[in-house]
Amino acid sequence: MTCDVQGFHLCYLGLIHLSHRLRCCINMSVGSGGDSRDDFSPQPNRPALSWGVKIRKKLKAMAPFLGKFRPLVGQCCHQCTPESLGRKLLQDTPSLGFQNLLYVKETHTRYRGWLVRRVCCVLFICSRKVDSGPVGDRLLRILSTDRVKRVLTPQSSVKECGEDTRGVLTLTETFQSPTLIRLVGWLLLRFLSLMFCSVQVNLSQMAALHRAEQPNIPLVYVYIRQGAVDQALISLTLLCHNLRVPYSVYPAQVHNGWMRVILQKLGVIFLPDHAATEQEAETHSLYSPIMTSLVGDLLMAGESLSVGVCEESGYGGQWLARIRQAVAEGLVPDVSVVPVGISYDCPPSCQSTHPQPGVLSVLRFALSLLSADERGGVRIHFAQAFSLKEMCDSGKCHVDGRRPLQDLLLPAVLHNRKDTIFGQKDVSWLLPPTFLPELSHSERQLSAALTLHLMHSVTSSMAVMSTSILSCLLLHKHRRGVRVSVLCRDLCWLLEEVLFRRCDVGFGGSVLSVVFHALSLLRPHLLMAAAPPSGEPLVTARPDPHALLTLGRHGQLLTHVFITEAVGACAVSALLCEVAGCGGGEMEFDVALGQEELTEKSLQLTHLLPAGYIPVSHTISSRSIGTHHPCQTADSFALDAVDSMVRCGILIMEEVQRDTPVCDFWKRQGVFSWTASDDPEHSSDSECEEQDTRSYKLSQPSQCPELLFFLCSLLSVELRALCWAIESLDLLPFPLTEAVCVTQLHTHLRNKAQLDKVHHESSSVKLVRMALRTLTDFGVLMEDRQSKEVYLEISPFFLQAENKHKIFQFVSQFLYG
Repeated sequence: MTCDVQGFHLCYLGLIHLSHRLRCCINMSVGSGGDSRDDFSPQPNRPALSWGVKIRKKLKAMAPFLGKFRPLVGQCCHQCTPESLGRKLLQDTPSLGFQNLLYVKETHTRYRGWLVRRVCCVLFICSRKVDSGPVGDRLLRILSTDRVKRVLTPQSSVKECGEDTRGVLTLTETFQSPTLIRLVGWLLLRFLSLMFCSVQVNLSQMAALHRAEQPNIPLVYVYIRQGAVDQALISLTLLCHNLRVPYSVYPAQVHNGWMRVILQKLGVIFLPDHAATEQEAETHSLYSPIMTSLVGDLLMAGESLSVGVCEESGYGGQWLARIRQAVAEGLVPDVSVVPVGISYDCPPSCQSTHPQPGVLSVLRFALSLLSADERGGVRIHFAQAFSLKEMCDSGKCHVDGRRPLQDLLLPAVLHNRKDTIFGQKDVSWLLPPTFLPELSHSERQLSAALTLHLMHSVTSSMAVMSTSILSCLLLHKHRRGVRVSVLCRDLCWLLEEVLFRRCDVGFGGSVLSVVFHALSLLRPHLLMAAAPPSGEPLVTARPDPHALLTLGRHGQLLTHVFITEAVGACAVSALLCEVAGCGGGEMEFDVALGQEELTEKSLQLTHLLPAGYIPVSHTISSRSIGTHHPCQTADSFALDAVDSMVRCGILIMEEVQRDTPVCDFWKRQGVFSWTASDDPEHSSDSECEEQDTRSYKLSQPSQCPELLFFLCSLLSVELRALCWAIESLDLLPFPLTEAVCVTQLHTHLRNKAQLDKVHHESSSVKLVRMALRTLTDFGVLMEDRQSKEVYLEISPFFLQAENKHKIFQFVSQFLYG
């Protein structure tokens, strides 16, 4: 990359100056009333900004769509919960715009004046309604339940219980103090204003949430764990809008005595003192029945709950199972579940180092944000509330007939059998046998399906931030660097594609404002240089592990947005290499691809995807443009993946040359044949469909299909980590505990990335856990749960180098680059 040193310094100083100016001119939400004019006009003392005027002229036709369209996100599933969807809580709400929670002024209070303007935040918080139900004799009610009596029968009284048992019983002492909630709410407003430049919420969604409140039907908020401030943001949002503050499940250990007391008065439910992890806590004989009874008691009292689900392990699903038990036992008539999507301009870095946030990670995350030159924003989306009873008891969410991943894919891998890949993948590991052992097999399967359904719903509700789009472009489209003008052009293209798929974005303003705001936040992870003669900046990612891991974490949400197209692109890439009969990533583009073969490849890759990308319930695919529903089968998802390649313009249907007229061809194939029976059960829609197999070709075989490679690159991060994990199995001294296996495999993946010198984003701890989960489901690794620890050991069948090589070749066929 050619660098002009003087121009680089001018560009860098200009970028710093612009980033501070953008705090005032950038509107952090699309269409929220901010000024979207391009404010980068030339000034006499700023020669480095002259290229900004040129970019503005090039992008005049690209900016108008910003703020003109906002997709309706967060609607509940039309298949599993049609009655809840029919309430139209979101559709019937007019657009009310957005609100920055951190911006409190005197108009938010009932008073006016000079003094009010200085204490308006205190007056605002004091005016908030906090509903706190009576605690009463909650411990006695819990001890009187049958499930707890069965465990405490051998002991005469609670006083004679062991120390661990008394520690579990103290967890029921949590309650909500209205005074303390208001005080902490005021402190959070002041503290979060130092961490973030804005916390945006959709007022239309808040209005729908007010209408969703019903007597005797509590609300349960479900989110995906990203950091330790997730629960604080949800509780603060609900407090500021006069909604009931929920009791929060906090899956971490707090050893500080006074901190534990304060948090318990805010309605926080901790892990017991003797347990460091959720898995260890669930092994205690009394913990599970106590927590199940506590959840039932809180729901009976009309309290709301907030539950976080871990994306890698599925932990948190046991709390959803307890809530479903309370509904099934009739303790509460129904529960309204609200998926909550939280998007950060700068995702919490603690998620990459520890799956369960603690107090130290909160302080670390806060200090990292306070020490940064630029502060990012947060967007919170509350999806439409749906009935848990309707989803679980209506029978529309089928969970029977699942098969382990090794039964679906191993025959195809080892014996090239294609008939075994059709079916649904078993996800019972989302709720391990040590969690809630009293559940039956069918109830456990239903709870796991509910967890997966909500993981997908939460991810679909999350807004795409500007840092996510730029990180995705720099990692997957412009790995070797790009000019800012080209970056602006591609941002417009990718933004249109995101909105076209009915996903919301968490930013707004002019194109240059959005790009420079994202660049200012990502500046520590980028290299910038001024390119002569115009001085326009060139931007590329820093080639160090921390920078690439951070950019990979930023751009992860785009993989969920384009997952249908990414699966279809990887299937096309794998089939092109297979048809050409060559390796090393070489392809032959001018070939015909059969629909059946493309669908088989897509289905194989779909089974390899981690949990949360597609769900597990049974329904017919919507086959709608750019969308897939949270209860779509793997088979219909694979068909949509092939269709998406045609919609994107990557594939075109090949013309079939026939010597006979089409009508004669259809008649010979039996397409126009009808049965003589009048029984409607003997008729089928397929009797009137064309029976010949379609084939496709690349739309531009003579040119490099850039879009195809971009979509393949989105999934290459996960697939490369899985390939590296397979190659590293011989280096691990099995048997190992799950925690030790994660640590050692993470070390090997980092060493692989150091040798590779390019793809450090594939060496994160999160991807290591996902790879271990996939290898366990594949049958490559075996789990031993005889003791409290889970031990992993390689299967004897895969100790043979030939079988392990076949697994590696099967996964690597989908890997691009």
